[in-house]
Amino acid sequence: MDVLLASPTEAMPEKHRRHQLTRMWNGLRAMELDENPSYDDWEVVSNALNMMETLVEMRRAQDPDNLIIDAVHALAVAGQRHIDKGVPIRLDGSGIQIIRGLLEDYAAALEELPHRTMMSCHRLTEKRVQDILAKRVQTHDVVIKKEKP
Repeated sequence: MDVLLASPTEAMPEKHRRHQLTRMWNGLRAMELDENPSYDDWEVVSNALNMMETLVEMRRAQDPDNLIIDAVHALAVAGQRHIDKGVPIRLDGSGIQIIRGLLEDYAAALEELPHRTMMSCHRLTEKRVQDILAKRVQTHDVVIKKEKP
């Protein structure tokens, strides 16, 4: 119903865009600078990248250099290292650069694409995450193991 009620021509309302972007940028900042970034910081960055990946799959955005795969890998390594070694969730320098660039692209998409497109993107992304949690994964999906091997 949310998809049908969303504008097919106008961008998502500014307060909703601002909320998403604030959380996303704060999550990245925390992973770069905070003493002990939280799982929530990691998750909001991961969610934004998942949304960007869905936009590419929807053919509403492009990723000609396959940077999303590199960004997902960087987040997975940071998350797994945190689980395995108990260290703060940190990205390496190249991971930060790739993720920052993709988040900038996602921010631009939020500003430009119709609200209905973004709501469809949210719905498809949520479905895909549920599929991953139910172990219905695609070959390129990355799943972090919650326990040490």
